[in-house]
Amino acid sequence: MTDTDRTGLVQRKTAETDINLSLALDGSGKVKVETGVAFLDHMLTLFGVHGFFDLEIKAVGDIEVDYHHTVEDIGICLGQAFSQALGGKKGIARYGTCHLPMDEALVRVVVDISNRPVLHYEADCPDQKVGTFDTCLSKEFMRAFAQHAGLTLHIDLLHGENSHHIIEAVFKGCGRALNQASQKIAGLDGALSSKGCL
Repeated sequence: MTDTDRTGLVQRKTAETDINLSLALDGSGKVKVETGVAFLDHMLTLFGVHGFFDLEIKAVGDIEVDYHHTVEDIGICLGQAFSQALGGKKGIARYGTCHLPMDEALVRVVVDISNRPVLHYEADCPDQKVGTFDTCLSKEFMRAFAQHAGLTLHIDLLHGENSHHIIEAVFKGCGRALNQASQKIAGLDGALSSKGCL
């Protein structure tokens, strides 16, 4: 992979899931997602469209048990693909922030592509489920994603009442903040760090 080829490709097969995922950071928001979890498909589509990432995912998981393994493993794969696509992280803005409104809900997402995985997540939903999707799995997804992408990721619900709107704002906001943080800065040859590396 070259500095201009900012793509990631991940294949992960376990006793619980079988996932193929490709990601292009410098895309146009073209998304094709089939995970067997309709609500997650919707959220990942929003992530890609609003982050201007090209994203393809084909996943088969043990959703007859529940959605946990599939959701978490896709988070792992997306994080790994994001890390691959960034390569040595040379020349990127590193930081991104987004205040994302979704009707009555407002979510703040702040990210540092730091190679120090930390998740702060305070965006709990009033409902345990949206359709058949356990709302707590949004946090599990983001934890797996942040850990494997090497992100310091802060997600806070400032206000909101509708669980669908809250989670939608989380995924859209992450897409926007990560698009900002992964942008190349003209004239920056190395990593944006006083240490010289991330």
